Amino acid sequence: MEIKNISVVGGGTMGNGITHVFALKGFSVNIIEMTEDLAKKALSFISANLDRQIKKGTITEEDKASTLNRIKPTVGIKNISPNTDLVIEAIYENKEAKINIFNEINNIVKEDSIFASNTSSISITELSVDNRPDRFIGMHFMNPVPVMQLVEIIRGYSTSDKTFELIQALALKLDKTTVEVFDYPGFISNRILMPMINEAIFALMEGVASAQSIDTVMKLGMNHPMGPLTLADFIGLDVCLAIMEVLYTGFNDTKYRPCPLLKKMVAAKKLGRKTGEGFFKY
Repeated sequence: MEIKNISVVGGGTMGNGITHVFALKGFSVNIIEMTEDLAKKALSFISANLDRQIKKGTITEEDKASTLNRIKPTVGIKNISPNTDLVIEAIYENKEAKINIFNEINNIVKEDSIFASNTSSISITELSVDNRPDRFIGMHFMNPVPVMQLVEIIRGYSTSDKTFELIQALALKLDKTTVEVFDYPGFISNRILMPMINEAIFALMEGVASAQSIDTVMKLGMNHPMGPLTLADFIGLDVCLAIMEVLYTGFNDTKYRPCPLLKKMVAAKKLGRKTGEGFFKY
């Protein structure tokens, strides 16, 4: 099977980034959103990010035009192309919502289409149980997708070797570096990253140091490009909390207990950059 036609469900930060990298590499991409306005917004983000690449000299104006021509915005899951070779789901981190999307798509697309989720923490096995589990896989891209090189490729319990090999080869065509991961809560990236962020929030809550000082220690002392609290604001505190809850529930281990301050800030809608305030103001 050769993968040529891609459908990306969700045009947010991750979805438009995934669409961007596939279209730039010559793939036809159907980006699916709930409304026409959201689809247009996704395209405008892609266009702006392509402009950044032009300024850096990594692509040309012609590359941008051809990339945008390969992208077809679509409103509504029911209008997904039946001939899509690969469906990549890139919506928010909610297991039931993701399963509902795959259930609907399963009745529309061809039988040999591969299903992939860009989830950063939810079990691939649980997402795939009712929908072609042998052709279901995780493709966890890093944010921002056009810049970050890594893709975690997650095998569900029933993911076939053929499916894994096809998706690994596909990611390599995007000039990404792949890591094979087996299906445990948080995979590798978030199982390590999120407890670090959570511990930084505990340190802030307990008055160990200010938010600025905590971030400075990790930047200058550990050579991290961004402090953990700034990174949490960038990711979104609601997303951080959702991932910590997946880890806490999945392992039933108190070391993954979400910090009360994190829960309080999410309840107060202080979610980071996207709301203008988190651990810092924007």
